[in-house]
Amino acid sequence: MKKELITFVLSSYFIITGFAYADNISEDLQIHGFLAQGVIDVNGSDFVNDDQDISLELTEIGLNASYQLSSDVRLAGQAVYLNGGNRYDEGFRIDYLLLEWALHNTQNWQTKLYLGRIKNYHWLYSSTRDVPMTRPSIVLPQSVYFDGTRDMSIGGDGGAIATRYSNESIGDIDVTASIGNSPISNEQTTLLMGSTSTGKLTHKKDFQGSIYWTPSLSQWKFGLATTNADFSYESGINDSFINGGLDLERFYANAEYQAENWTFSAEILQENIKLYGLLYPDFMSDTKGQGGFVQAQYNLTPKLQLLTRYEHYYVNKDDKHGKQLELNSAGTVPNYFGYQYDTTVGLKYRIAPKVELQFEHHWIQGTARLTPVLIPEPRVNKDEYWQLWALQLIYWF
Repeated sequence: MKKELITFVLSSYFIITGFAYADNISEDLQIHGFLAQGVIDVNGSDFVNDDQDISLELTEIGLNASYQLSSDVRLAGQAVYLNGGNRYDEGFRIDYLLLEWALHNTQNWQTKLYLGRIKNYHWLYSSTRDVPMTRPSIVLPQSVYFDGTRDMSIGGDGGAIATRYSNESIGDIDVTASIGNSPISNEQTTLLMGSTSTGKLTHKKDFQGSIYWTPSLSQWKFGLATTNADFSYESGINDSFINGGLDLERFYANAEYQAENWTFSAEILQENIKLYGLLYPDFMSDTKGQGGFVQAQYNLTPKLQLLTRYEHYYVNKDDKHGKQLELNSAGTVPNYFGYQYDTTVGLKYRIAPKVELQFEHHWIQGTARLTPVLIPEPRVNKDEYWQLWALQLIYWF
């Protein structure tokens, strides 16, 4: 913890002061931050903690800054501290630290290059999920925004190029491509693979691409995206796993409609997961999972917003009820680990211009989106039906 605290302090100092070397700081330097603390209760699963007690493990603290080096070049970064229990690795991290370079800017075309620890701009909420007040809910739909891979999904070390074409008759078309990889800590490896893992999981490469279209004079936005990522695993001492790897392909489609008081959102994905090694030398697994959500937000008053959402996820689209999963494990893994359905309602209340209170309740069937991923924990997760509620207070500046 001491090492992580030092890293957080030094990184925050670099983000703030390293960007601030200029004669006119007020115009070129932007500094923002947030503090979010909540309480969460999960009844029937280890989504947050193993004892399933009411928990304060709903903490998010962040500091971000950007500095305009010139009319074409900008530096930006964000350091955060997170505590979400079993949802993701507790501690400090640098979400992004990048250089943004405006390569081309005309009336119809704009192109930007990003280098460093870049952000993921490809999914509907991937570029805003790291800031609590910009998310639609405290817990994002796990069918697409799986908390177990949060840090890898935020972005990675590499580069990206984004181009926008604007036309009065067509509208706006945004095309983005990125390549890189993300560091995976020992804690993250254990979180994803289980407590019997002593080895090292490495994110070798990650290519992503997306295209979004906002029609002219329309309140709709439509998007398509893809992900192609490779991981390798090197076993450790007394490890229950052997050397192996994982190849992941994902395809997304989404749409969003924004009116004065309504916002409708939907996103679906299909993923192809190939595992090799890991369990024994000749082990091979090739499955296609599916998931998605539909969501509506309505402003009851200028300060109060209602959210409703339904989502689903299948580990294997050819085994949606998990019967084959239970059969292949000789009954040790119940069928409900093959799917997960979630119905959510939530409220947001703006207490002050920069203070917000969020509440939500989830009714869930199935446990397919619980960690660890490779070796499920039926001993702890005995219930097919479970619930969670969360309350979080957010302040930002």
